Amino acid sequence: MIYLDHNATAPVLSEVVEAMLPWLRENWGNPSSIHAPGRLARRAIEDARGKVAALIDAEPNQVIFTSSATEANNAALHSAVFRQPGKRHVITSVVEHSAVLAYCDYLEKHHGVKVTRLPVDSEGMLDPHDLRQAIRSETAVVSLMWANNETGVIWPISEFAAICSEAGVPLHTDTVQAVGKIPVSFRDSSVEFLTLSGHKFGAPKGIGALIVRDPDSFVPLLYGGKQEGALRGGTENVPHIVALGKAAEIAASRDRATWRKVADLRNRFERTMLEEIRCSEIHAAKSPRLPNTSCLHLPGLDGDCAVTYLDQQGICVSSGSACLESAITPSHVLQAMTGSYEMADESIRVSLGLETTEDDLLQLVKALQAFTVQVP
Repeated sequence: MIYLDHNATAPVLSEVVEAMLPWLRENWGNPSSIHAPGRLARRAIEDARGKVAALIDAEPNQVIFTSSATEANNAALHSAVFRQPGKRHVITSVVEHSAVLAYCDYLEKHHGVKVTRLPVDSEGMLDPHDLRQAIRSETAVVSLMWANNETGVIWPISEFAAICSEAGVPLHTDTVQAVGKIPVSFRDSSVEFLTLSGHKFGAPKGIGALIVRDPDSFVPLLYGGKQEGALRGGTENVPHIVALGKAAEIAASRDRATWRKVADLRNRFERTMLEEIRCSEIHAAKSPRLPNTSCLHLPGLDGDCAVTYLDQQGICVSSGSACLESAITPSHVLQAMTGSYEMADESIRVSLGLETTEDDLLQLVKALQAFTVQVP
């Protein structure tokens, strides 16, 4: 199998599996208990918290462990809106992950919150002027992703944060695709909330984190016990938290050259695609992008059919966000960028990992060549 869908989920690292196994087999204490097994679990959680904080340049007490990035995204927006009951306006973009867009829809429908969804241009970029113009006195929060999960487009989050700061509005950023691939500094970005997800950089699915600038002002989404400093009720998932800590430690140890090699490989692949399949195009080719992501437009070909055909050849890619893979309509991100249902429907996403080889990508090009020949 040639796996080229790392933006959907990355393989769990062997070192991560080894780190979490003792917390499944031997060390089963509840971290809220004061006896020895409980204290051992508590120390493991705090050790992992420090490693996650170090990865994104935050303080350990700013890290709240969650079940996923979806929960973290929901929690960030929930806190920002409900700690300011007099402010009933939220700003986001049309290309956010469904975890943000769906919660904004919920706020709009059930709580009377007005939502402004900012547009993007054909290269997937958001105009800072549009953000500045959209902010009102009643704006409770702005939510904009650091890097897009479908196109890999990287936004200037620090610039957006400066605009929000001038207006006295907190900024939440979804860094799910960015963390572990490009430098992310919570301290330097000046954002109020930052979301990450473990299964994008070597931890298992089912663990994420929300980083909060001011934990004292945070309004929890989940109420229960006093876990996570009373900021997120529910017994902590110790094995997965340990796994996230180990994955963060490994990601922090890699130098920038590691992902630059992946970017070089991706760029060579795109050049080959454009040469060998002349009708093909690269979405957002002129924008800064994640080093591993390539979103291809194949005119005249159905993206979902291409994904199915490639799967039969032992090659895994996607036609958009895995969270919306079962949806009937094509990518909302690509429709927003191109203004075309057809172009969005004729596109696939290729996302590389650290183990991806030149031969893997050549096999993909050959398979796509064969597919274009078979489709009338």
